[in-house]
Amino acid sequence: MTSPLRGQSAGAGKQLAFDVASVKLSKSNIPQYSNFPLGPGEVYIPNGGFFKATNMPLATYVFFAYKIKGNQMQSLLPQLPAWATADRFDIEARAEGNPSKDDMRLMMRSLLADRFKLAIHNETRQVPVLALVLLKPGKMGPSLRQHTDDSPCPTRAPSQSEQASAQTPSPLQTVAGGFPALCGGLLGMPPSAPGRMRAGARNVTIAFIADSLSATSGLGRPMLDQTGLSGTFDFILEWTRQPLGPSPPGAVLPPDPSGPTFEEALREQLGLKLESQKGPVDVIVVDHVEHPSDN
Repeated sequence: MTSPLRGQSAGAGKQLAFDVASVKLSKSNIPQYSNFPLGPGEVYIPNGGFFKATNMPLATYVFFAYKIKGNQMQSLLPQLPAWATADRFDIEARAEGNPSKDDMRLMMRSLLADRFKLAIHNETRQVPVLALVLLKPGKMGPSLRQHTDDSPCPTRAPSQSEQASAQTPSPLQTVAGGFPALCGGLLGMPPSAPGRMRAGARNVTIAFIADSLSATSGLGRPMLDQTGLSGTFDFILEWTRQPLGPSPPGAVLPPDPSGPTFEEALREQLGLKLESQKGPVDVIVVDHVEHPSDN
Protein backbone atom coordinates (compact mmCIF):
# COMPACT_ATOMS: atom_id res chain seq x y z
CA MET A 1 0.00 0.00 0.00
CA THR A 2 1.37 3.40 -0.97
CA SER A 3 0.25 6.96 -0.47
CA PRO A 4 1.80 10.36 -1.27
CA LEU A 5 2.87 12.67 1.52
CA ARG A 6 1.94 16.30 1.08
CA GLY A 7 1.97 19.50 3.12
CA GLN A 8 -1.73 19.92 3.82
CA SER A 9 -3.32 20.97 7.08
CA ALA A 10 -5.31 18.26 8.81
CA GLY A 11 -8.95 18.22 7.81
CA ALA A 12 -8.87 21.52 5.95
CA GLY A 13 -7.38 20.41 2.63
CA LYS A 14 -5.48 23.70 2.56
CA GLN A 15 -1.87 23.74 1.42
CA LEU A 16 0.27 25.40 4.09
CA ALA A 17 3.32 27.37 2.97
CA PHE A 18 5.63 30.06 4.31
CA ASP A 19 4.93 33.58 3.06
CA VAL A 20 8.62 34.18 2.32
CA ALA A 21 11.60 31.83 2.54
CA SER A 22 15.35 31.91 1.93
CA VAL A 23 17.44 28.78 1.26
CA LYS A 24 21.20 29.17 1.02
CA LEU A 25 24.13 26.79 0.90
CA SER A 26 25.98 27.25 4.18
CA LYS A 27 29.56 28.36 3.62
CA SER A 28 30.69 28.66 7.23
CA ASN A 29 31.65 26.25 9.97
CA ILE A 30 29.39 27.76 12.61
CA PRO A 31 27.62 25.29 14.93
CA GLN A 32 24.30 23.89 13.84
CA TYR A 33 21.40 25.96 15.17
CA SER A 34 17.62 26.09 15.00
CA ASN A 35 15.30 28.46 16.82
CA PHE A 36 13.17 25.57 18.09
CA PRO A 37 13.74 21.79 18.46
CA LEU A 38 13.39 19.95 15.14
CA GLY A 39 12.85 16.49 16.62
CA PRO A 40 9.73 14.34 16.12
CA GLY A 41 8.28 15.16 19.54
CA GLU A 42 6.02 18.01 20.62
CA VAL A 43 8.67 20.16 22.35
CA TYR A 44 8.41 23.62 20.80
CA ILE A 45 9.40 27.27 21.30
CA PRO A 46 6.88 29.95 20.26
CA ASN A 47 8.47 32.01 17.49
CA GLY A 48 5.83 34.25 15.94
CA GLY A 49 5.91 32.33 12.66
CA PHE A 50 9.68 32.71 12.16
CA PHE A 51 11.71 29.63 11.23
CA LYS A 52 15.50 29.80 11.33
CA ALA A 53 18.03 26.99 11.03
CA THR A 54 21.69 27.17 10.06
CA ASN A 55 24.28 24.67 8.86
CA MET A 56 21.82 21.76 8.67
CA PRO A 57 21.80 19.02 6.01
CA LEU A 58 18.74 18.43 3.87
CA ALA A 59 18.18 15.15 5.74
CA THR A 60 17.52 17.04 8.98
CA TYR A 61 14.90 19.26 7.33
CA VAL A 62 13.20 16.18 5.83
CA PHE A 63 13.18 14.46 9.23
CA PHE A 64 11.55 17.52 10.75
CA ALA A 65 8.98 18.03 7.99
CA TYR A 66 7.78 14.43 8.02
CA LYS A 67 8.17 13.76 11.77
CA ILE A 68 10.60 10.97 11.02
CA LYS A 69 11.88 8.83 13.87
CA GLY A 70 14.39 6.00 13.91
CA ASN A 71 12.49 3.31 12.00
CA GLN A 72 11.80 5.43 8.93
CA MET A 73 15.21 7.12 9.22
CA GLN A 74 17.00 3.82 8.69
CA SER A 75 15.24 3.17 5.38
CA LEU A 76 15.26 6.79 4.17
CA LEU A 77 18.94 7.71 4.57
CA PRO A 78 20.32 5.17 2.02
CA GLN A 79 17.94 6.58 -0.63
CA LEU A 80 19.17 10.15 -0.36
CA PRO A 81 22.03 11.41 -2.55
CA ALA A 82 25.36 11.99 -0.81
CA TRP A 83 24.98 15.78 -0.87
CA ALA A 84 21.75 15.51 1.18
CA THR A 85 23.82 14.62 4.24
CA ALA A 86 27.16 16.24 3.28
CA ASP A 87 26.05 19.73 2.19
CA ARG A 88 24.68 22.16 4.75
CA PHE A 89 21.89 24.68 4.22
CA ASP A 90 20.69 27.82 6.00
CA ILE A 91 16.93 28.34 5.91
CA GLU A 92 14.99 31.37 7.09
CA ALA A 93 11.24 31.56 6.54
CA ARG A 94 8.26 33.50 7.83
CA ALA A 95 4.55 32.88 8.14
CA GLU A 96 1.71 34.93 9.56
CA GLY A 97 0.39 34.41 13.06
CA ASN A 98 1.88 31.97 15.54
CA PRO A 99 1.74 28.55 13.82
CA SER A 100 2.07 25.34 15.79
CA LYS A 101 4.98 22.94 15.38
CA ASP A 102 2.87 20.65 13.18
CA ASP A 103 1.90 23.66 11.02
CA MET A 104 5.61 24.44 10.68
CA ARG A 105 6.19 20.86 9.56
CA LEU A 106 3.57 21.17 6.83
CA MET A 107 5.02 24.48 5.64
CA MET A 108 8.48 22.88 5.53
CA ARG A 109 7.06 20.10 3.34
CA SER A 110 5.87 22.73 0.87
CA LEU A 111 9.26 24.49 0.97
CA LEU A 112 11.15 21.22 0.33
CA ALA A 113 8.88 20.42 -2.61
CA ASP A 114 9.40 23.91 -4.05
CA ARG A 115 13.14 24.44 -3.51
CA PHE A 116 14.49 20.86 -3.48
CA LYS A 117 11.82 19.34 -5.78
CA LEU A 118 11.35 16.69 -3.12
CA ALA A 119 8.68 14.12 -3.91
CA ILE A 120 8.14 11.13 -1.61
CA HIS A 121 5.51 8.59 -0.70
CA ASN A 122 5.10 5.97 2.00
CA GLU A 123 4.72 2.20 1.81
CA THR A 124 4.13 -0.54 4.36
CA ARG A 125 6.67 -3.37 4.05
CA GLN A 126 7.30 -6.63 5.91
CA VAL A 127 10.92 -6.52 7.06
CA PRO A 128 13.13 -8.01 9.81
CA VAL A 129 12.43 -6.08 13.02
CA LEU A 130 13.25 -6.11 16.71
CA ALA A 131 10.14 -6.49 18.86
CA LEU A 132 10.27 -4.70 22.21
CA VAL A 133 8.67 -6.92 24.87
CA LEU A 134 8.53 -7.07 28.68
CA LEU A 135 11.33 -9.02 30.32
CA LYS A 136 8.88 -10.25 32.97
CA PRO A 137 5.10 -10.16 32.44
CA GLY A 138 3.47 -7.20 34.16
CA LYS A 139 6.74 -5.79 35.54
CA MET A 140 8.58 -2.66 34.36
CA GLY A 141 12.13 -1.65 35.21
CA PRO A 142 13.14 1.08 37.69
CA SER A 143 13.62 3.75 34.99
CA LEU A 144 10.26 3.21 33.27
CA ARG A 145 7.03 4.35 34.89
CA GLN A 146 3.44 5.00 33.88
CA HIS A 147 2.88 8.72 33.36
CA THR A 148 0.45 10.41 35.73
CA ASP A 149 -1.29 13.75 35.39
CA ASP A 150 -0.49 15.02 38.88
CA SER A 151 2.49 17.20 37.90
CA PRO A 152 3.11 19.93 35.28
CA CYS A 153 3.97 18.51 31.88
CA PRO A 154 4.85 21.36 29.48
CA THR A 155 5.80 20.79 25.85
CA ARG A 156 6.85 24.43 25.38
CA ALA A 157 10.56 25.05 25.71
CA PRO A 158 11.42 28.59 26.85
CA SER A 159 12.16 31.44 24.50
CA GLN A 160 15.36 33.42 25.13
CA SER A 161 13.52 35.97 27.27
CA GLU A 162 11.80 33.21 29.25
CA GLN A 163 15.15 31.45 29.77
CA ALA A 164 16.48 34.65 31.30
CA SER A 165 13.57 34.88 33.72
CA ALA A 166 13.26 31.09 34.25
CA GLN A 167 9.52 31.20 33.52
CA THR A 168 9.42 27.78 31.83
CA PRO A 169 11.68 24.71 32.17
CA SER A 170 14.69 24.27 29.90
CA PRO A 171 15.35 20.98 28.07
CA LEU A 172 18.05 20.11 30.65
CA GLN A 173 15.87 20.58 33.72
CA THR A 174 14.51 17.47 35.45
CA VAL A 175 11.74 16.51 37.84
CA ALA A 176 11.69 13.98 40.69
CA GLY A 177 13.34 10.74 39.62
CA GLY A 178 15.62 12.51 37.14
CA PHE A 179 13.08 12.47 34.31
CA PRO A 180 13.01 15.45 31.88
CA ALA A 181 10.87 18.40 32.94
CA LEU A 182 9.60 18.86 29.38
CA CYS A 183 7.13 16.36 27.95
CA GLY A 184 6.26 14.88 24.59
CA GLY A 185 9.69 14.35 23.02
CA LEU A 186 12.92 12.39 23.32
CA LEU A 187 15.57 14.57 24.96
CA GLY A 188 19.31 14.03 25.23
CA MET A 189 20.48 14.31 28.83
CA PRO A 190 23.89 14.60 30.50
CA PRO A 191 25.19 11.05 31.17
CA SER A 192 26.48 9.91 34.54
CA ALA A 193 29.93 9.16 33.08
CA PRO A 194 31.90 10.29 30.00
CA GLY A 195 31.56 8.05 26.95
CA ARG A 196 27.95 7.11 27.58
CA MET A 197 24.62 8.18 26.05
CA ARG A 198 21.59 9.18 28.08
CA ALA A 199 18.09 10.00 26.86
CA GLY A 200 14.69 10.40 28.42
CA ALA A 201 11.11 11.44 27.81
CA ARG A 202 7.83 11.99 29.64
CA ASN A 203 4.26 11.38 28.57
CA VAL A 204 5.13 9.30 25.49
CA THR A 205 3.93 5.90 24.30
CA ILE A 206 6.11 2.78 24.28
CA ALA A 207 5.76 2.83 20.47
CA PHE A 208 7.30 6.32 20.43
CA ILE A 209 10.15 5.13 22.67
CA ALA A 210 10.88 2.11 20.46
CA ASP A 211 10.74 4.09 17.23
CA SER A 212 12.84 6.98 18.58
CA LEU A 213 15.56 4.76 20.04
CA SER A 214 15.93 2.43 17.05
CA ALA A 215 18.33 4.74 15.20
CA THR A 216 20.57 5.31 18.23
CA SER A 217 20.66 1.67 19.33
CA GLY A 218 23.26 0.72 16.71
CA LEU A 219 21.39 -2.55 16.08
CA GLY A 220 20.41 -1.73 12.49
CA ARG A 221 16.77 -2.85 12.55
CA PRO A 222 13.44 -1.11 13.12
CA MET A 223 12.06 -1.52 16.64
CA LEU A 224 8.36 -2.17 17.23
CA ASP A 225 6.38 -2.08 20.46
CA GLN A 226 4.94 -5.46 21.41
CA THR A 227 4.89 -4.94 25.18
CA GLY A 228 1.12 -4.74 25.41
CA LEU A 229 1.52 -1.67 27.63
CA SER A 230 -1.08 1.04 27.00
CA GLY A 231 -1.13 4.71 27.92
CA THR A 232 1.89 6.98 28.18
CA PHE A 233 5.13 6.63 30.12
CA ASP A 234 8.16 8.42 31.53
CA PHE A 235 11.61 6.88 31.07
CA ILE A 236 15.37 7.42 31.25
CA LEU A 237 17.91 5.19 29.53
CA GLU A 238 21.70 5.32 29.74
CA TRP A 239 24.02 3.08 27.75
CA THR A 240 27.36 2.86 25.98
CA ARG A 241 27.07 2.75 22.23
CA GLN A 242 29.14 -0.09 20.87
CA PRO A 243 31.82 1.14 18.43
CA LEU A 244 31.84 -0.23 14.91
CA GLY A 245 35.65 -0.21 14.99
CA PRO A 246 38.55 1.26 16.95
CA SER A 247 38.15 4.86 18.09
CA PRO A 248 39.88 7.34 15.74
CA PRO A 249 43.09 8.96 17.01
CA GLY A 250 42.36 11.95 19.20
CA ALA A 251 38.75 10.96 19.88
CA VAL A 252 37.50 13.21 22.68
CA LEU A 253 35.06 10.75 24.24
CA PRO A 254 35.81 7.08 23.54
CA PRO A 255 32.99 4.72 24.59
CA ASP A 256 32.97 3.90 28.30
CA PRO A 257 33.87 0.17 28.50
CA SER A 258 32.26 -0.10 31.95
CA GLY A 259 28.84 1.08 30.75
CA PRO A 260 25.97 -1.21 29.75
CA THR A 261 25.26 -2.03 26.13
CA PHE A 262 21.95 -0.84 24.69
CA GLU A 263 20.32 -4.23 25.22
CA GLU A 264 21.72 -4.55 28.74
CA ALA A 265 20.36 -1.10 29.57
CA LEU A 266 16.92 -2.04 28.24
CA ARG A 267 16.82 -5.09 30.48
CA GLU A 268 18.29 -3.56 33.65
CA GLN A 269 16.77 -0.08 33.51
CA LEU A 270 13.46 -0.47 31.64
CA GLY A 271 12.64 -4.15 32.20
CA LEU A 272 12.40 -4.71 28.43
CA LYS A 273 14.10 -6.98 25.92
CA LEU A 274 14.32 -7.35 22.14
CA GLU A 275 13.19 -10.33 20.05
CA SER A 276 13.99 -10.83 16.35
CA GLN A 277 10.88 -11.09 14.20
CA LYS A 278 9.39 -9.95 10.91
CA GLY A 279 6.80 -7.23 11.00
CA PRO A 280 5.11 -4.37 9.12
CA VAL A 281 7.05 -1.11 8.97
CA ASP A 282 5.96 2.15 7.37
CA VAL A 283 8.80 3.32 5.12
CA ILE A 284 9.27 6.52 3.14
CA VAL A 285 10.30 6.17 -0.50
CA VAL A 286 12.10 9.04 -2.23
CA ASP A 287 10.74 9.56 -5.76
CA HIS A 288 12.76 12.69 -6.64
CA VAL A 289 15.05 15.31 -5.11
CA GLU A 290 17.30 18.02 -6.57
CA HIS A 291 20.11 20.16 -5.24
CA PRO A 292 18.75 23.73 -4.96
CA SER A 293 20.37 26.86 -6.26
CA ASP A 294 20.75 29.85 -3.92
CA ASN A 295 17.96 32.44 -3.96
